[in-house]
Amino acid sequence: MKRIAIIIGLAAILAACGQQRPRIPEQVINRALAGAPGEAQPSTIVKTELEFARAAREEGQWTAFRAFAAPGAIMHGRNGPIAADPWLAVQSNPDKAVQWEPRSIWMSCDGALAVSTGRFVDPDGLVGTYYTVWERQSDRSYKWIYDGGAPDNPQPPARDPIPDLAPEDIVVTRMDSITGLVAHCPRAGEEVPSAPAYNITDDASQGGRMSRDGTLRWRWEHSPEGERRIIVDWLTPGKWQVALDETLPAPID
Repeated sequence: MKRIAIIIGLAAILAACGQQRPRIPEQVINRALAGAPGEAQPSTIVKTELEFARAAREEGQWTAFRAFAAPGAIMHGRNGPIAADPWLAVQSNPDKAVQWEPRSIWMSCDGALAVSTGRFVDPDGLVGTYYTVWERQSDRSYKWIYDGGAPDNPQPPARDPIPDLAPEDIVVTRMDSITGLVAHCPRAGEEVPSAPAYNITDDASQGGRMSRDGTLRWRWEHSPEGERRIIVDWLTPGKWQVALDETLPAPID
């Protein structure tokens, strides 16, 4: 298993948003890209995520979602996944876009499939967690094929304001890292264990797929109560492990 930790200075979790956050300099991203080995480079997903978020700010939220979506992409909403293309085609951009930043990325050995997760804040100040699945295209760019997220329920308590700040001040309350992980690449003749069987409840709808090289699997579930679950399994030396298994709360009415 290759482990790539991309150490980039970021502001605290987006739950602390409301203050201006420092942006990751382009040269820092370029250094991370230059130093990442092999086909699987989680730093390319970091770069794509940040470009996606910047496009949402500058060009409009749904304009950005359309531009970064792969054909057949799905969005996991309150009533279950829907086809992204027809829904996005009739949406008007809100005055202010949701903002987000990635925290963790898992990638298949061949680099063709990746799952990212991070934190977001919406224009009303609600904060939460998002999950995006990325697929490499024929031009080597990455487009999203699945997107889901939900505000925290309950919301974290508001932070006390920091006094005596000028409007242009940047507040950094903690330095975080973005972690990129790459699945194990089997060697010639190596016996690769089968991926574990799905284990879902009878009344939950579900979907997802395995990477083409068989080293990363993602899937979603949607319960009758409106809970949304995402599970990521990945191949490590000698066995499969659960990389992510999280359930988003039912939408807040």
